[in-house]
Amino acid sequence: MKHFRFSIFFTIVCLVLSAYWGLTHGVNAGLSAMFKALAITAILAVMEISLSFDNAVVNASVLKHWDKFWRTLFLTVGIIVAVFGMRLIFPLLIVAVTADMGMIEVAQLALNDPIKYSEKLMAHHPEIAAFGGMFLLLVFLNFIFDDEKDTHWFQHLEARFAKMAGIPAISVFISLISLLIMAANVEEQTRLAVTMAGIWGIVVYVGVQVLGHVLEGGSHDEEQSSGNVTGTVVKAGIGGFIYLEVLDASFSFDGVIGAFAITSDVVIIMLGLAIGAMFVRSMTIYLVDKGTLDAYIYLEHGAHYAIGALALIMIASGTGAHVPEVVTGLIGIALIAWAVMSSIAYRKNNPHSSESSD
Repeated sequence: MKHFRFSIFFTIVCLVLSAYWGLTHGVNAGLSAMFKALAITAILAVMEISLSFDNAVVNASVLKHWDKFWRTLFLTVGIIVAVFGMRLIFPLLIVAVTADMGMIEVAQLALNDPIKYSEKLMAHHPEIAAFGGMFLLLVFLNFIFDDEKDTHWFQHLEARFAKMAGIPAISVFISLISLLIMAANVEEQTRLAVTMAGIWGIVVYVGVQVLGHVLEGGSHDEEQSSGNVTGTVVKAGIGGFIYLEVLDASFSFDGVIGAFAITSDVVIIMLGLAIGAMFVRSMTIYLVDKGTLDAYIYLEHGAHYAIGALALIMIASGTGAHVPEVVTGLIGIALIAWAVMSSIAYRKNNPHSSESSD
């Protein structure tokens, strides 16, 4: 329970703010609006958690290699970026850039005319889907095409994919093919913007990987000359921290767009998604501290397959296909539940595996 204490406190604060907002703002302000605001906030929080549980698992797979300093930074600075940066500032920035408006003007539009604001944001959903879809697709593909991964959930299939890891840039090649297919199925006037957004998604993913390797490589030389491993932890942590923030951003795109299908009230959306983001952070730390990824060896696999499914859904949605957020969330939950059950079955059939791994 200690892992979720702050999240619970944060939830109470957000619900109080949500109730106050419904009670005092809007045309239909009053008790009925207050209860409606509370209900929508709760729904958005649950939606964000269901959509991002696989994000928590992948975060944990990275975070388990970090020391206490970087975990604390992830829970402080990281949550500020996740809640306010990606779920409030970034949507405003998208509208500001595309509509040639100032940030203050966009913020006023979001508060005073949320329907018009949501229309402007939704008008650029294909570009958002292209960026997030490409980034998440590369996360999935680089997990599948990994010849150093010796634990396979679907043994024969993943073993074959692992053998293909030696093909240069195969993940980027598949991502570019997917982007070309996506661009060919969007409206002609948005084709260039979608293509550029997708390329930026690929560039950002590869750029973060390059940054991580450069920093880690530099610190490795220092380590051999001085015998100090602190530089490795800190510098590799910077690359990892950026990677996790961009990963969270890709997940938040889907949550923000889905939230506007439920309500156009920007304040309620931010409060609901903020609750979900906070619980995802708490779940990440819980998974790390409890060693859940070691206890359930296929959990990380299930999370990456869920990310792959989400990437394909985002790419399809960018072409106009609509997949309900409930379905998206259920697919992720189903894959992770399947991975947990497979892990339990594996432990029963291999009772000494956990001892040997320790």
